[in-house]
Amino acid sequence: MRGYYLPLNYDQINVAEGTYIPSTVKKYNNQAFRFWERAFFQRACSTLKIGMPKVWSEQGMKDLLYYTLFAFGFCGCGDLPDIGKWFNPVTISGFDFYYRPRKMILTNPYYDKSVEMEIGKDGELIRMTPDLCGVWDIIAYHAEKMALMDPAVNTAIINSKFAYFVGAKNKAAAEVLKKLFDRINSGEPAVFFDKKLANDGTDKEEPWQSLMRDNLKQSYIVTDLLRDMQTIINDFDAEIGIPTVPYQKKERMVTDEANSRQLDATSRSLVWYEHLRQSFETVNNFLGFEEGDKLTVELRFKPEEEGGSDGTGEDNPSRDV
Repeated sequence: MRGYYLPLNYDQINVAEGTYIPSTVKKYNNQAFRFWERAFFQRACSTLKIGMPKVWSEQGMKDLLYYTLFAFGFCGCGDLPDIGKWFNPVTISGFDFYYRPRKMILTNPYYDKSVEMEIGKDGELIRMTPDLCGVWDIIAYHAEKMALMDPAVNTAIINSKFAYFVGAKNKAAAEVLKKLFDRINSGEPAVFFDKKLANDGTDKEEPWQSLMRDNLKQSYIVTDLLRDMQTIINDFDAEIGIPTVPYQKKERMVTDEANSRQLDATSRSLVWYEHLRQSFETVNNFLGFEEGDKLTVELRFKPEEEGGSDGTGEDNPSRDV
């Protein structure tokens, strides 16, 4: 998880890792994990449509805002003489009576030293999550499972390939077999060979032996593995706010089951939306962003019920801030 950092030494890291997965277990392919981590991050970003003032959007700063919010759950913003109106990753410190952070510290290579600011006076926080921890734990949790599935799929695909294993008694018999297979692969409907090769008159031994693999179709599990991978993706979508219907149950699902799945898929995204909406309203007022040129947020996948309500008492939960 990237929402916090614990300064552990090597031995402590080994203990923490060992209690999660024993050292004798090879966890996953790192390249596959990075692939799915990146894919799930971009998938998560698609759930929220964030609008920015021209002072930021024209300079292509949206990518940093998305990464900071989804990785850490919050970012700082303010107005500095040499920078102007800004936002950036920050660290927080101190608590007020209600355990809210009191200060934020801006550490950026642009400055020689860190800048400490009081929240509400010198700057403001944009919050996406109530616990200020980001959502990278959701991304990493599902990326790990997909990375574990990846070698299983590769192995199953390899094992589904089977060529003929034929052992010839001598070199002459081997050459005949090669020629037979060549003629079969060329499309000849019938292939003939010398009958003498089928039975050695001196020792009565078979001229060749073959190894067959029966029930190849029954051992083909690639389809099941791919279906399981799609289930993990569906579960991730349900966590971040992408409505989905489990395709493996689609034919048997009733309307209530489908609606329940849709509501389940938007539960977290509604929390993120509400926190961003409130934060953007505070930041817009603090930095003086005017109507039509301010921070806004929308749900890209809008929960809808009869009458246009999402069950929160608001007619349209994805309206602009």
